[in-house]
Amino acid sequence: MRRSPGPVGATATLDVSAEAAVATQVRCTLEAVFDAVADTRADAASLLTRVAAGGRRPATVDLAALRPGLHLRLTRQELVSGAGFVAAPGLLADVPAWLEWWQQGSDGSVRPLLLDLDPEHSAYSDYTHWDWFALPRDTGQRAVAGPYVDYLCSDEYSLTLSAPVHVGGRFVGVAAADVYLRHFEQTVVPLLQRLPGAAYLVNARGRVAASADPAHLAGSLIKGPDFATVLAAARSTRHEDMRLVPCAGVPLVLVMPAG
Repeated sequence: MRRSPGPVGATATLDVSAEAAVATQVRCTLEAVFDAVADTRADAASLLTRVAAGGRRPATVDLAALRPGLHLRLTRQELVSGAGFVAAPGLLADVPAWLEWWQQGSDGSVRPLLLDLDPEHSAYSDYTHWDWFALPRDTGQRAVAGPYVDYLCSDEYSLTLSAPVHVGGRFVGVAAADVYLRHFEQTVVPLLQRLPGAAYLVNARGRVAASADPAHLAGSLIKGPDFATVLAAARSTRHEDMRLVPCAGVPLVLVMPAG
């Protein structure tokens, strides 16, 4: 039996409530991962501050002190598949670049990522142009990069959440965590499917992070709106036929038909 539509104002209120609830749940999902990033950020800043107070440059051996915390985050945070600190080039005394990065295997074991970052031999020696590094460095803000195929770490389709690390006002690298896209989608796509019309999530670059809209698949790029500006404004808006709702506090925008 069909129900008669209620007043226009009531319908709009229900829609707004539904989209706000989904945006809040997405925020809570990612905040749990950003909490792990924040802990790594605090550990790295504290460690590097202590080394600087000793009057010397840090080295890779110093970063080993981060490992107990990284291991704990990998085993406790369900969505996190990898975590670590990525040094700004030139920070360390013994190598030009470094990732103190650890991953959780399918068997639950925690293992290090071992990379050859020698610029003469490795295609991955310059990671500074990748969004998960460049966005926090350039904006001073947290970032959600991807989804992308993570050839560097896992060969999995992933999101990387990251935040800048500063010591004495100087940018020294990023703290970050990886989330496999399949795990993120399992959590958020059912939320998107509750909304009327096809809905999806995009990052500040306009990259679709998760989608319940077959016309906008995860990983595709949405052109038109300036999503970074929408995030900075922190309020819902419209662009042509789209309604844009920032997921307050995390750098993702919920996109729905404006209808």
